[in-house]
Amino acid sequence: MADSIMSKAATMEIPINSNGDTGALAEDDSLEQDLQQVMVSGPNLNETSIVSGGYGGPAGGIIPTSTIKGPAIRLNPEYLDRRRAPAPGPDIRMKSRGVNLPKSQSAASRLAQHRDQHPGITRLITMSMLAVIRPIQFLSNSGSSNHNACNSTEELSRGVAVEKLDSVKKWGINTYKCTKQMFSERFGRGSRTVDLELEAQIDVLRDTKSKYENILSLATALINHFQCMVQTQQALGDTFTDLSQKSPELQDEFGYNAETQKLLCKNGEALLGAINFFVASVNTLVNKTMDDTLMTIKHYENARLEFDAYRSDLEELSLGPRDAAAIVRMDMAQHDYQIHRDKYERLRSDVTIKLKFLEENKVKVMHKQLLLFHNAISAYFAGNQQQLEQTLIQFNVKLKPPGSDKPSWLEEQ
Repeated sequence: MADSIMSKAATMEIPINSNGDTGALAEDDSLEQDLQQVMVSGPNLNETSIVSGGYGGPAGGIIPTSTIKGPAIRLNPEYLDRRRAPAPGPDIRMKSRGVNLPKSQSAASRLAQHRDQHPGITRLITMSMLAVIRPIQFLSNSGSSNHNACNSTEELSRGVAVEKLDSVKKWGINTYKCTKQMFSERFGRGSRTVDLELEAQIDVLRDTKSKYENILSLATALINHFQCMVQTQQALGDTFTDLSQKSPELQDEFGYNAETQKLLCKNGEALLGAINFFVASVNTLVNKTMDDTLMTIKHYENARLEFDAYRSDLEELSLGPRDAAAIVRMDMAQHDYQIHRDKYERLRSDVTIKLKFLEENKVKVMHKQLLLFHNAISAYFAGNQQQLEQTLIQFNVKLKPPGSDKPSWLEEQ
């Protein structure tokens, strides 16, 4: 019974091609070829994920083959005969739209005519295809660009790593040579390059710096003590002024002492200004100018140690055998020796120039500051207020207003 029903269904099947009839096999083949060329990048309709969602089947749309009994499709010889012998006739679908299409027109012409008649559908299909193709091209291009970027980043990282490794290697070799030279000098086994005149000037500078630091320490202590005395005099003058107002019988005596203490306090503030100016100038000379020269001297001493280390290395190689490898090492040692010798000579010249300028600057600064200190101290303890004020004007010393050193109420919060 099932076989008869399937046979009838197969014999009743009437295929309709693009012309609406049962023939035109050659034209259908050309049309299918054109469509396959156009849709070459389209989805694969043979994928199970696309065709598995049928209607009215089991869950998931997949019908297991074990449930199918009997032939699913029967051969209909009459249908094959109709396909082999196409019957001429007009295109039923085109006739329904009022278009008479000649039989000899090719599939490409029909596609072009269909595109002209339905531009909206054609544009929609084109946009859909571009929407699929362009992301694929973009992903391909971005993938290649990311690959190139990763390669360039890896090459850059590799170059940085190699450069750091070379610098660490050079530093290790240099440190080893300098340490060896330093121990050899301390144990009396190695020789060192000595500039007697320059070494004497460096020793004098270090001794001078130590003594100037002592002057700074003592002057700072003098400022602290004298400032306490000035504050005490100011408090004593305020007390005398208050007692002169409350003691009528001793009003004149308290008044005289109050004026004297206030005058001493004013002169003490002027002397404090002069001493502070002296300390600031000497501090600049010691902790900036001298320190800069001593830093250059430190670089010079390091360069001298490196120069002696490479010189000793070259001397050891010159005493060894003269084979090909030894000659190559000697050439490299000669090159390194020349580099460190030039560095040593350059820094020695820099130290000589800086020591000369430092000596001139030191004499100029200390001459001015020592004269200021002497005149200010002499005028204060002589009680010559006019001379003290003239000294401050002569050396361009500006006094700070009272209370300027104290923090404001906003800073205290």
